[in-house]
Amino acid sequence: MSEVAPRGWMREREGVIPNSLALGYAVLGHVAGLALLATGQTAGLLAGVLLTAHTMVIAAYLIHEAAHYTLFRSPGANRLAGEVMAWICGAAYASFERIRHMHLRHHRDRADVTVFDYKAVLRRHGLLRRAVYALEWAYVPAVELLMHYQILVRPFTRPAERDRRARVVLLLVSRLALFALLGFLSPWALAGYAAAYWLLLTTLNFFDAFHHTFPQYFTNDEHVTVPLDGRDRAYEQDNTYSNVISTRFPWLNLLTLNFGYHNAHHERAAVPWYRLPALNAELFGEARRELLPLGELLETYHRHRLHRVLDDDYGAVVGLERGRADGFVGAHGVSFLTVV
Repeated sequence: MSEVAPRGWMREREGVIPNSLALGYAVLGHVAGLALLATGQTAGLLAGVLLTAHTMVIAAYLIHEAAHYTLFRSPGANRLAGEVMAWICGAAYASFERIRHMHLRHHRDRADVTVFDYKAVLRRHGLLRRAVYALEWAYVPAVELLMHYQILVRPFTRPAERDRRARVVLLLVSRLALFALLGFLSPWALAGYAAAYWLLLTTLNFFDAFHHTFPQYFTNDEHVTVPLDGRDRAYEQDNTYSNVISTRFPWLNLLTLNFGYHNAHHERAAVPWYRLPALNAELFGEARRELLPLGELLETYHRHRLHRVLDDDYGAVVGLERGRADGFVGAHGVSFLTVV
């Protein structure tokens, strides 16, 4: 068991260095990425796109860590870190506490409980559905954009969420001020930020698509109870997948804070990101159906990108040989940042 850090600091003494590096990189690296975008120079712009995108990815996965209180001993410190990271990756229109509540439901219910039923909206509106299909065909994450958009507008369309209006307006003003500054410094900076945001959403979408084959429930009340219907711990593991970047070069998984080791995470959700590879090796090893390296999923992600939009059947992984994930369609609209 890891040694506990002094009160008021990191949750584990072992986590002081990796968490400090990850948090520092997310904040300072993001500032550096935006500065590179603002140069307007080709080399700076390209470097800025990659750095801005990656710091937003790390920020998103640090929100996940904060939601499980694996960063700091203090719940308040985890909340503060979660709110800052949410601003960095453009997901702060819903509060950190709401993100945390809905994500912990995902673990408790062994299901994807979502407030917004985007599938019902697309089935009702043919023009919007065709536009989403066209964008998804062109690898634009239109479903994810729609999910983020509805979080922004819901406080103005649902009286039950009117208390979020001031938060949304304040955050929207701050984001628009950032974009105005970037545009003033260099019009190319705005294009670069858009490219970085596309990389963020595409990365999150790819990993979220292949983590689970859980049922999806849609409800306007985030506190409503959903039936477990026999979804026990064995079901949870049988319907969870570890889509790691690489098994041959495990250090590459640090690019997503080891988020791909999802079976280990769901087995022991309180274990922090830097200990997941060891936990995965201890619990499961590598010769198992649920371990799916990135190279085995790229083709199926491409092939099923349109089926995934409205298909309620996520498909299946069959056997242990390469090609076992060919029929794995995957999920859409299940990101812990947008189910709120």
